[in-house]
Amino acid sequence: MKTLADWLAYAEQLHAKNIALGLDRVQAVARRMGLALNCPVITVAGTNGKGSTCAMLEAILAQAGYRTGVYTSPHLVHFEERLRIGGQSVEGEALLPHFEAVEAARTAGGEAVALTYFEFTTLAILSCMAASGLDAAILEVGLGGRLDAVNIIDADCAVITSVDIDHIEFLGTDRESIGAEKAGVLRTGRPAIVSDPMPPRSVVARAEELGADLWLSGRDFTVSGDKQQWAWSGRGRRYAGLAYPALRGANQLINAAGVLAALEALRPRLPVSAQAIRQGFATVELPGRFQIVPGQPALVLDVAHNPHSAAALAENLDAMGFFPVTHAVFGAMADKDLAPIFERLGPLVDRWYFTDLPTPRAARAADLMRMWTALNRRTDASASLHADPMAALSAATAAADPADRIVVFGSFFTVGGVLAHGVPRLTARHLQPGT
Repeated sequence: MKTLADWLAYAEQLHAKNIALGLDRVQAVARRMGLALNCPVITVAGTNGKGSTCAMLEAILAQAGYRTGVYTSPHLVHFEERLRIGGQSVEGEALLPHFEAVEAARTAGGEAVALTYFEFTTLAILSCMAASGLDAAILEVGLGGRLDAVNIIDADCAVITSVDIDHIEFLGTDRESIGAEKAGVLRTGRPAIVSDPMPPRSVVARAEELGADLWLSGRDFTVSGDKQQWAWSGRGRRYAGLAYPALRGANQLINAAGVLAALEALRPRLPVSAQAIRQGFATVELPGRFQIVPGQPALVLDVAHNPHSAAALAENLDAMGFFPVTHAVFGAMADKDLAPIFERLGPLVDRWYFTDLPTPRAARAADLMRMWTALNRRTDASASLHADPMAALSAATAAADPADRIVVFGSFFTVGGVLAHGVPRLTARHLQPGT
């Protein structure tokens, strides 16, 4: 019997390249499997904020007593993180019969259907969700929306978070083109929640063309508040005196507003109380999203890997207050628009620790340093090269004073690399015994 590692290796080996984009192949296998989710489905698409939105939905629905299933990607450390059932990562063994079911359906009739790694694993995860007796399913779109394997499931409610420039080789080079791809998750007559306060016209146009129940930020729901609390107003309902979500960052209020709109739209099928909402926002957790780990120095973990998320990271770092020196461990994919990331973070980072990553898609640390050197305007900044994220973090910790901060950001591989053996608790060299 294959283990989870065996199936993942098989999916990598099977991975179909240079095939026509589209959902026909994955839909064909899903039909052979009889795949269906017999519960309300919320699909979340967007450039940034998807993971946070899924986590907040999950936390509130759990507080309301619902059994949730959440599919997100990619993972930080372990593949099993991609599926949470009842708030817990699925056990690898629970996925095995579902990988077997996908393979049996894929090869049925003697003519095998070509699938990508993502399609193969998505079908297995959706199959596991279908067998788990869920009250609600939350699906994060991996890439785009229209042609993403997740989109074979018709969403009862679709949420589109921020739309910005990323994955231009697949989605287009401007927000309008990318927005049109994200809008592929919308369905006729069903709620379409747009969290982005300034959405591309293509998203609105597609919702109107389909006759979706369009909820726009600033029109159908609004937020207000001060430093202590915030309020949300929607179609005939208002929540006041809300504590800010436990997830840090100014942008989380935009995500939270979309979450409440989605829950309000689904109220007839998934009613939640004000108390569940308060408790959900208070207890929500999501590793790697402006995650601050107390220590000396302080450690910040963030999977900011495109210009939009890097701008949010810079804003959040500014709001943290004064630190004598900021050290940054950074690794990224080669296809990312890196220049704006360096431009935005450059004024805040004093010492860079560029790292290689364990995937051929990654930019080499030496290439990152060359780009940074070409763009750097600071004579007091420095940089070094490292073989992996843990080596880079070790170098940063060795160089840091207790009052400094270390920011680990970029690819999921970068943040995942320092979380592989648990959350690091840093102690600067000045605080270590014998130093």
